[in-house]
Amino acid sequence: MKFPQPIPVTELARRFNAQLIGDKTLYATGINEIHKVETGDIAFSDAPKYFQKTLDSAATIILLNAAADCPPGKAILVVENPFNVYDTLIREQRPFEPLTTPVSHRAGIHPTAIIEPGVVIAANVRIGARSYIQANTYIGEYTYIGEEVSIGPNCIIGSDAFYFKKHPDGTYQKWRSGGRVIIEDRVDIGAGCTINKGVSGDTIIGAGSKLDCQIHLGHGVVIGRNCLLAAQVGIGGKTIIEDNVVLYGQVGVVQAVRIGKGAVVLAGAGVSKSLEGGKTYFGAPAEEMREKYKELAALRQLPELIKKLYK
Repeated sequence: MKFPQPIPVTELARRFNAQLIGDKTLYATGINEIHKVETGDIAFSDAPKYFQKTLDSAATIILLNAAADCPPGKAILVVENPFNVYDTLIREQRPFEPLTTPVSHRAGIHPTAIIEPGVVIAANVRIGARSYIQANTYIGEYTYIGEEVSIGPNCIIGSDAFYFKKHPDGTYQKWRSGGRVIIEDRVDIGAGCTINKGVSGDTIIGAGSKLDCQIHLGHGVVIGRNCLLAAQVGIGGKTIIEDNVVLYGQVGVVQAVRIGKGAVVLAGAGVSKSLEGGKTYFGAPAEEMREKYKELAALRQLPELIKKLYK
């Protein structure tokens, strides 16, 4: 998530009563989670075991709850509760704006786009030329939809990320979802799909990709170009699907893994780890198809082997 205007690190230190360590001339140009930070971004950590990972990331300004050695060209803001500062900044930069009309006056819709009855479109949405949004679909704030995109009926695009901060007493605090959904050109999305926006980064569906009905994409998922996802696929947050991947029906993918270019995952498989591209996978946990079938063949022989063993 990028800020409309850069914010001086000295201003952040003053506002949040923070100890400033490092370069005092820096400006914050955005804010993001650790796996998506870029130069100029703010990131945070409130667990000492993750301090070094955060400091070594691309983030320029790091919120911590204890002092640490600051790498060159960066700044540390030491605050009592880094999460609260992080969440406050997102809420300020992307303030909640409830809808009062079916289509926000601050949505930009190309005159050639077709919007069927019952579609709800929030503020700061952009819909490109010749796109087609079918009845009763919801398009959440800051969603970007490219040209020649087709979205089926009863879809939810840009719902909040399923992301909560767990406190020591076991309770959960909701993060403000400041990310977006970006749907590139010539994407087709079937009926009843749900696509969460990112926490502070973007959920992206690459150009030419095709999604069947009743598919769920978690926060910050990135789908490459020309991918094919069959019905009832579910993909956990922050997972990356590279170009030309095929996921057949009811494939489940855990969070924060990567499926390589051209991989094919057969129906009903459960992906629990990153998979190399250019191969076909099957089973739960998903493994390369030929090896998995060998395992199944061996298991079928197991009862007979046990009988022979105890004769």
